[in-house]
Amino acid sequence: MLTFTIMAPQPIRRSAAVAGTWYPSQPARLRADIERYCARVPTAVVGDIVGLVSPHAGLIYSGPVAAYAYRQLEGRSYDVVVLVGPSHHVGFEGVAIAPRGVFETPLGDLAISEADADAIIATTPVVRDLPAAHRQEHSLEMQLPFLQYVLPGVPIVPLVMGHQSRATVAALADGLAAALASRRPLLVASSDLSHYQDSRRAAQLDQVIVDAVGQFDPESVERALARYPDHACGGGPILAVMRAARALGAADAKVLCHADSGAVSGDMAAVVGYMAAVFGTFAAAS
Repeated sequence: MLTFTIMAPQPIRRSAAVAGTWYPSQPARLRADIERYCARVPTAVVGDIVGLVSPHAGLIYSGPVAAYAYRQLEGRSYDVVVLVGPSHHVGFEGVAIAPRGVFETPLGDLAISEADADAIIATTPVVRDLPAAHRQEHSLEMQLPFLQYVLPGVPIVPLVMGHQSRATVAALADGLAAALASRRPLLVASSDLSHYQDSRRAAQLDQVIVDAVGQFDPESVERALARYPDHACGGGPILAVMRAARALGAADAKVLCHADSGAVSGDMAAVVGYMAAVFGTFAAAS
């Protein structure tokens, strides 16, 4: 008589892909770096924060800018953090979700909220399970140590956007708003700005997006990206998060920091731009 053993599904563990290269692999050093960056930043936002934009370059370059957004989250409470970043390694249509398991960093594991992932899949036809899109992707990974520092224990839903078409952006924004309407979510858009321009030209290109984001004007962001897609590598994630945040009640935006890699490297001939911004409903004095 043949017998069969049914194995329970194993949780997906997304191992850190760029620890030790893009950021320190030693937990104590990584925590100290993030703590140092955040300590330099004042809390500048009074009110509710629904979403943010943060860069995703190597920690020494973009970490001081990302800290401006993440510092504002200290002492706040959320049910789930939904991260949306661009795909740098795999080309595909739609949005890739990791619906189960954990993501690993040197600071430990971040659990995926299965219920929220399932709700997003149910409301968003462009979202699908595509593990290959997450395997080497750094755009989300660079956000995770900051989240572990300022929001320890809050589960995540990781989303990587493939081809950043208008239809994909609109479907994702609508789906996130519907899936998270009864939750207390934080939406994170991962994006750098212009790439490898000289610092003067980069400042001109970046300011277009900085101004549109600061005015909470996704339509202007979309028009700018249509004219010049290289304004931001994660332009689609920025747009989706802005629109979903607005649908979830955000009325205001605040750009907290804008800089480029030359501030660290000293190379002003070919820089990458970075921006930290938040969306929510803020007190007038903030």
